[in-house]
Amino acid sequence: MTATMPEQRFLPRESLQTLFDVLAERGYRTIGPVVLDKAIQYVELSDASALPTGWTDDQQPGHYRLTQVESPRCFAWANGPQAFKPYLNRSREVLWESRRDSEGNLEFVLPTPTDKPLAVIGARACDLAALALQDRHFLDQARDPGYAARRASLFSVAVHCTHPATTCFCVSTGDGPRATSGFDIALSELDDGYLVETSSDTGRALAAALPLQPADDEHNRAAAAEIDAVAQRQCRQLPSDDLRQTLFSRLDHPRWEDVAARCLSCGNCTSVCPTCFCHSERDQVELGGARSQHLREWDSCFSEGHGHLHGFQVRPETRHRYRQWLTHKLDSWHDQYGRSGCVGCGRCITWCPVGIDLTAEAHAICDDAIEPEDSA
Repeated sequence: MTATMPEQRFLPRESLQTLFDVLAERGYRTIGPVVLDKAIQYVELSDASALPTGWTDDQQPGHYRLTQVESPRCFAWANGPQAFKPYLNRSREVLWESRRDSEGNLEFVLPTPTDKPLAVIGARACDLAALALQDRHFLDQARDPGYAARRASLFSVAVHCTHPATTCFCVSTGDGPRATSGFDIALSELDDGYLVETSSDTGRALAAALPLQPADDEHNRAAAAEIDAVAQRQCRQLPSDDLRQTLFSRLDHPRWEDVAARCLSCGNCTSVCPTCFCHSERDQVELGGARSQHLREWDSCFSEGHGHLHGFQVRPETRHRYRQWLTHKLDSWHDQYGRSGCVGCGRCITWCPVGIDLTAEAHAICDDAIEPEDSA
């Protein structure tokens, strides 16, 4: 079935720099994808020429490679190890400071947000779905002021995905390949330019400053066909959209031992996951004792310290840690956030050093064996 495309206009490829210029004029600090350390990574940039033009990726379980080809496209790849999560949910952040004045009085001070408004170019549907889950945690539950300040000023330019990796399964989770929410402007990339759609007043105001042209039927058909083709190319899937109680009813399944024999407990899967938010907290005290900072830092449910509670290790073995991750991600998130914690980006499969496939493990434990193929 052909995707229904909203009303769009056309931005010629040579005019993409105008988007960067307008964002800069309006005070945004812009981040976008570049090739860095042989991977697609998001960094601050101001020039469209820095985008990964002509680069594509090959992703398989435990495998990631970039290749440059003859193509004018900047977004002909699935995803890199991380997108923009670290810019909102920072890997290390000061939550508060304590200070003692000359009279010995102690005060606690919240840090003052000083960040410029952030714009992200190249947001994918899976990462926007993950952002909505981060919002549920840091805005609705944790009520984190630093995250809230950064999130309120975020301007998102999505790019609909047309080049899925073999490890992608966003169609299975209902989170892609087409971005349907969470963006201000969305782009469909074609060889000669971009179809542009807007979904917010801020996005419409910025689009009005771009040299947009009417989109013709050929552009619309081509863009819709490429997005439709993504669904046909994805070969991985989860057992169902709602695994609530299924995994918890099988905590003694022998597959937990099987995956533990392969898992290194390295935490790569949680580090690259766009929805994970586990953290640890510690105090950093100045040598003189007059000032200290209370820090929050990314952690993983695979680390030994994360399962250490009041002198007791609640997850002493790897099987316990992998089970905690999978049951929380696919099962108990339904009770916490109303949906699964997996958005089908496939990063945990690609960046696992031993190539453990979350979808295969879920099928095995749910006794619904579907062997994924590795060819697109």
